Amino acid sequence: MSKKILIADDHHIVLEGTTIVLESRIPDVIIDQAEDYPEAYEKICGEKYDMIILDINMPESKNKKMISEIMEADPDIKILVFSAYEDSVAIQYIREGAHGYVNKLSKIDELVDAVNKIFSEGYYYSTNIVNQLLISSIRNIPLNPLDALSKREYEIFRLMAKGHGNLEISNLMNIQMPTISTYKKRIYVKLKTANIADLIALYQKYC
Repeated sequence: MSKKILIADDHHIVLEGTTIVLESRIPDVIIDQAEDYPEAYEKICGEKYDMIILDINMPESKNKKMISEIMEADPDIKILVFSAYEDSVAIQYIREGAHGYVNKLSKIDELVDAVNKIFSEGYYYSTNIVNQLLISSIRNIPLNPLDALSKREYEIFRLMAKGHGNLEISNLMNIQMPTISTYKKRIYVKLKTANIADLIALYQKYC
């Protein structure tokens, strides 16, 4: 099955270069482009994409608010931040809900690897970012926090941490979408987390 990716970047050479790389390295990929955030957001609202590769320093950028807006428009879309900012800035976007980060100074192989891993595993973070997330997210959480979850909540937690969206969880567990939303709210409250990045950190530490 083909995957549809939207690349949002205000530099034409980045748009074209990234398009060429992905089309040549990833089978059955369909690439669309946007040159600023309003265009990207309009396209996401009007079409179905599997992933957006997002430059966070575009014309009319809303900074971290872009992540929540995109996820509200399409809860199932994967967001890969593609920027030249340092890891400390990337983590802020990951905490907002981005599924991965690749620095624009990275090698081509890392970008391709990031896209493939987000599709297969649900997220992609470098070792340095994972370590920073673990330190900051786990520091004040008691031992065995997953013990607070019921069996069903734990199953949903694991699927969330692996990158599955509401529709996928609904199909896998035969649960209605509104019920999944209720479970997710309970999970966030019980684990004292605010976003998917925190859940992934817990999953990697305790599962």
